[in-house]
Amino acid sequence: MKILFVFYLPSGGIETLNRQRQAALKNIQCEFLYYRNDKKFINDHQAPVYITNEDSKIRNILSNGKYDAVIIASDYLTMPRFRKLGFNGKFIYELQGGVKEQAKHMLTHAKPVISRYANGLLNPRTPYITDLFNELFPNTPKFGFNNCIDYTQYAYKKFPLHPNPIIAWIGRIEDNKNWKEFLLIGKKLIEENPKTELYMFEDPTLSNPKERKQFEEMKNTLNLNKNLSLYANVPNKYMRNYFSIIGDSGGFLCITSKAEGAPYSPLEAMCSRCPVLTTDCYGVRTSVIHNQTGKYYKIGQIDDAFKQAKDLMTNSTLREQIRLKALNHVQTNFSLERYNSNFTNMLDLLGINKS
Repeated sequence: MKILFVFYLPSGGIETLNRQRQAALKNIQCEFLYYRNDKKFINDHQAPVYITNEDSKIRNILSNGKYDAVIIASDYLTMPRFRKLGFNGKFIYELQGGVKEQAKHMLTHAKPVISRYANGLLNPRTPYITDLFNELFPNTPKFGFNNCIDYTQYAYKKFPLHPNPIIAWIGRIEDNKNWKEFLLIGKKLIEENPKTELYMFEDPTLSNPKERKQFEEMKNTLNLNKNLSLYANVPNKYMRNYFSIIGDSGGFLCITSKAEGAPYSPLEAMCSRCPVLTTDCYGVRTSVIHNQTGKYYKIGQIDDAFKQAKDLMTNSTLREQIRLKALNHVQTNFSLERYNSNFTNMLDLLGINKS
């Protein structure tokens, strides 16, 4: 059986998901199409990857590939486009998340197209996406199951102990990632311990220029230059090194997002025994359970974030319990084997026969 996965570009959570499900779906020949690439490198997918947005080239990919199904993330207009380019197989439309209001607006606008072309709808148990699918597409088969992660790729590695606690953040410099809140939380932690270090991992090609300017101004205003380090486009294979060091430093991964679908960053951190402090941004609920596999703080409330961060950093018993339970949670509920079973069952129910 052959399946083509389609997305805009090889970056962020979808790119990580694609590499992880390639590892999970050993019984399926997976191939990947991205419309563009703005980075100097592409993480190894262990499978064919195509980069093009030209109809003639896509027509050849579809013709030569003879795919049993195409799974399209976000870009619903791909379905009628691919039909015109000669693809006659089944479409599964996938939506991982995004800003809640934007997702509702987009799906409402896309309803006629999705209703006509999609044979199935897939999401990673993101609560508001599940609700929108049920509301807008009552007659289309729907599937919701956790994404997967090969925890061995992110397994903890021992490094020399870093002398200062590191607070990490991963994302884009844009509003939904709520970077301003991270800087404010970081400032408060630095006031408590001036040796605290802030690591921000980002893809600058996806940042908002206006917010990039605001970021530089706010960083200077808060006097964070000595404590803050920016890491641009770190290859994913190195992230477990960073997470392992951060976890052992007494620090944590801080997620400040307003809304997320099913982010990979907390799963990767948890595999490397790096604790997570996060907002309740919907999609993290499957991975982070308060005071068991991580911690929550109330978005917009810096004092609450500081309180939860201090508890995570100073309560050594709770911290170690969280690190252990988080790893066990990922191994049990986000395994490659479980994803394979759920995915194969979805294909069977949609009549996508093995070949």
